[in-house]
Amino acid sequence: MNFVSIRVITDDVKRLVHFYEQVTGLSAKWYTEDFAELASPSSLLAIASTRTIGLFGANVASPAQNHTVIIEFLVNDVDQEYEKLKNIINEFVMEPTTMPWGNRSVLFRDPDGNLVNFFRPTSADAIQKYEP
Repeated sequence: MNFVSIRVITDDVKRLVHFYEQVTGLSAKWYTEDFAELASPSSLLAIASTRTIGLFGANVASPAQNHTVIIEFLVNDVDQEYEKLKNIINEFVMEPTTMPWGNRSVLFRDPDGNLVNFFRPTSADAIQKYEP
């Protein structure tokens, strides 16, 4: 098994895709007006309209109600990304901080309130985990 993507459901696909294009520098590939993907070398961030939910079953997901998942991106330099993000993000959940498990992180929310973490491993164990 290989984990390849996460899909975010939203009422405003264009707004959310534009946000992620801005913060990641990735360009989205649009499949329909209700579905786009941003591809990185290791995974996909899919963004889909609430109109797509009916294909999976009634009421299986609701937009802008995530309180448990953090969307994480491995970046080259957290502090450099933070400086760029200050032009896009009005309020940070957490400014750049080195976490006890060895990652330096900055945490913010996307326009739907989903948590986003830009991080970089800093300890020897964390570096080995992401850069064997």
